[in-house]
Amino acid sequence: MTTVDLTHAPYLDASLTAEERVADLLGRMTLPEKVGQMLQLDAREDLDEIVHARHAGSILHTSPEKVMQAAELTARTRLRIPLLVAEDCIHGHSFWRGATIFPTQLGMAATWDPDLVEQVARVTAAEVAATGIHWTFSPVLCIARDLRWGRVNETFGEDPFLIGELASAMVRGYQGGGLDDPDAILATAKHFAGYSETQGGRDASEADISRRKLRSWFLPPFERVAREGCRTFMLGYQTTDGVPITVNDWLLSDVLRGEWGYTGTLITDWDNIGRMVWEQKVQPDYTHAAAAAVKAGNDMVMTTPRFFEGALDAVERGMLDEADIDRAVARILRLKFRFGLFENPRHPDPERIGRVIGSPEHTELNLEVARRSLVLLRNDGTLPLASGRTTDESGRALSGSGPRRIAVVGPLADDAQTQLGDWAGSSGQVDWLSDGHPREQIVTVLDGLRALVPEDVVVEHTDGASILTLAEDPLGPLFPDGQPRPPIVVASEPDAAQIAAAVDAARRSDVVVAVVGDRIELVGEGRSTATLELIGGQRALLDALAETGTPLVVVLLASKPLVLPESVRDASLVWAANPGMQGGRAVAELLWGLVEPVGRLPISFARHVGQQPTYYNQIRGQHGDRYADLTQSPAYAFGEGLSYTTVEYDEAEVLTPVVSADDEVRARIRVHNTGQRPVEELVQVYVRDSVTSVSWADKELKAYRRVALEPGASTIVEVSVPAADCTIVDAAGNRIVEPGAFELLIGPSSRDADLHAVAFEIV
Repeated sequence: MTTVDLTHAPYLDASLTAEERVADLLGRMTLPEKVGQMLQLDAREDLDEIVHARHAGSILHTSPEKVMQAAELTARTRLRIPLLVAEDCIHGHSFWRGATIFPTQLGMAATWDPDLVEQVARVTAAEVAATGIHWTFSPVLCIARDLRWGRVNETFGEDPFLIGELASAMVRGYQGGGLDDPDAILATAKHFAGYSETQGGRDASEADISRRKLRSWFLPPFERVAREGCRTFMLGYQTTDGVPITVNDWLLSDVLRGEWGYTGTLITDWDNIGRMVWEQKVQPDYTHAAAAAVKAGNDMVMTTPRFFEGALDAVERGMLDEADIDRAVARILRLKFRFGLFENPRHPDPERIGRVIGSPEHTELNLEVARRSLVLLRNDGTLPLASGRTTDESGRALSGSGPRRIAVVGPLADDAQTQLGDWAGSSGQVDWLSDGHPREQIVTVLDGLRALVPEDVVVEHTDGASILTLAEDPLGPLFPDGQPRPPIVVASEPDAAQIAAAVDAARRSDVVVAVVGDRIELVGEGRSTATLELIGGQRALLDALAETGTPLVVVLLASKPLVLPESVRDASLVWAANPGMQGGRAVAELLWGLVEPVGRLPISFARHVGQQPTYYNQIRGQHGDRYADLTQSPAYAFGEGLSYTTVEYDEAEVLTPVVSADDEVRARIRVHNTGQRPVEELVQVYVRDSVTSVSWADKELKAYRRVALEPGASTIVEVSVPAADCTIVDAAGNRIVEPGAFELLIGPSSRDADLHAVAFEIV
């Protein structure tokens, strides 16, 4: 390799502007070096090939050992351009042993707490930055529409407003005080755009979305984080209206870079460019695919190794100008200069790693997030198990009222790795944590109850059922691009001996806690499901437990809303959306009554898979309100969640009956805690536009407020919504406020029966 004296190279002069440095460096680069700079390649492959032969600008899936190896290889390159090191740190530093793994993004959404979500992202950024990784592919801004989709767990739920609130908070947490913040990492808004609007719930299928529909619901959360400074956007796999997002000029040029003025960096999802050749078959070869992707404005190309040869060939054949490549490379280099990587490549820092990874402070935050993510959906009076709210110095509940014997049953009661959910340890995306995260860091539901209940309470455990086994896909172990094809799930049959043992434990206990749900093999990319029911022996187990007559609490530890059997329709039910490392402790505290339930649903639960979709803000105009054989109403609606007390709403009153589009709509309502325990009530505010020029959602969330009330207390809660937020997207695709009659709908959930309406008019 030719040695170059870079002592006085302007691009290494930190006193110059980023633009001056970019111009100098671009002028020194060969075409292969430029094309390589656009490559993000899998560090599990040959690093020497990646860095020296292909001149890669970024790597991902980098094991702890390979972070420094990659840095050493980069230091021996001609121009010594630092690598951007990326990882899927989705709800914590996913694949670093000992890192803090929080509840999944859907679990975080159940907190409805942007401040808490921002703290999660800050902690994640601190742990990630310490280990030499610069870039996370989070947050996910997709809107969950079909519960069969395998990636529901990665979303913030079904509502664009709530998604925008929480995603913005996460971006702020990741990026901190700016790119000179040593604990900052680059955030990524994904998957732009409409990726979650699937066909039949199948992952990465054609998203049949009109431009007006995109503008109405799918684009607003992305626009919000774009304007708030999210540094990178990731493009979805799918096609929309027949055009792959990767080459969708309207979305990338007209909307994102044009209307919104976005100047950040775009990255494809995994092999998007290759997918146009081997899957979507809209490009004949990699040369054409590379030319089309560069012209469309893509910057970083994730894991399409043959893009390198394709782009070089496209330039040689006159299908692509080098100036087009320069524009993309300039955006990548500009990001690296502004991130300060040329002065400080942000290599792993052993001292910081020892201090921040899995620190006690981070663990305590994790526990608080887990507590607030739990949603009490039904209570037959069994919960809380004990009335006392006091503990000893170790955190164990003091002896008193409550059950003397508890049967903890179910295949997920002590399944530590499943509790963490997707993108964590043993979820299958990397090969250096095959056993998952350290068991001693994870508190399962069984662990939590054993550690928490008084010492004289007996806790007995039995699995009661198995969930699944795996078989190789008949199409083979690999996709056409060489990536592993997920194995096929084979549901386990009910086991009579397992069920009998669980029934015996239930009959000799005062209460049964049944922990059921899904496993990682049913979750994630390429793992959409045709059913929403519990699989394996879990339904038979619940049927048998219900027949014993012993009070039953079902803990649904699941990546997304699932359908439970009729036998437990009246049992107490808690949803724990993969609650992370401290989830078992949080569940135990909730069941025993040491904390109050405060989580609320960010997503609706179906009664049957055939009801899909069940999201609350559907378009008006459907004929009827039921199927011939089943209601269309969800089992549990967006915004729902119980507390351990009772709350009443009354005296709703609008304070601004007539407003202009520049005013605020204000109203108030009385909220009264009519029970015996304190409550933290989530007062939700929806808007209904009474008559619209085009079909529109019947109601949309626009604001919410938390109110803490002691037993017997009441308060007047004032709420406000900018009239400018009372918009629709008209037939021409313009977002406007139409004058006329509206209603504010105020209450504890999105169900009409829970909402108090007050009328106002926009003039």
